[in-house]
Amino acid sequence: MASDTKQFFLTTCWHLDAPIERVWDALSKPGEWPRWWRYVRAVEQLEPGDAKGVGALRRYTWSSRLPYRLSFAMHTIALQRPTLMEGTAAGDLDGRGRWPLEARGDTTRVRYDWTVVVDKPWMRLFAPLLAPVFAWNHDQVMREGGLGLARHLGVALLAHEGTSAAPRPGA
Repeated sequence: MASDTKQFFLTTCWHLDAPIERVWDALSKPGEWPRWWRYVRAVEQLEPGDAKGVGALRRYTWSSRLPYRLSFAMHTIALQRPTLMEGTAAGDLDGRGRWPLEARGDTTRVRYDWTVVVDKPWMRLFAPLLAPVFAWNHDQVMREGGLGLARHLGVALLAHEGTSAAPRPGA
């Protein structure tokens, strides 16, 4: 990792009026995300992984509110039905993503923790100046994901909280 790279720590929480199994079923099928998540342009399976899906490798292509696209391969490293999905990314973004899910009665709280380093040269160059814009953009993409998932499940998105953070000093 070059010394001029910037690490981003991004967190999003959704609270959906749906049982955890329904939320898990939708999130654990990323090949279907483009049907309901506005900014997911494509998900291509490169390797299937084991019987549970651990080891699967997929290429994701995302657009956003800003005029750029990102593409990265995500390797599934953990699946614990119905409470955790985790993977590592390599491509335009390198890092780790975790989806802890928590049942709250008949509703589900979904948290997404995304720790990434930007690898596009222009993004590395401008990260110190544009970090708040990148964080805002991430929150917009994730808000659309929560709304799209709620529509897909035919339920209400009870809450969305974006707590994205810019690069940490010295990161």
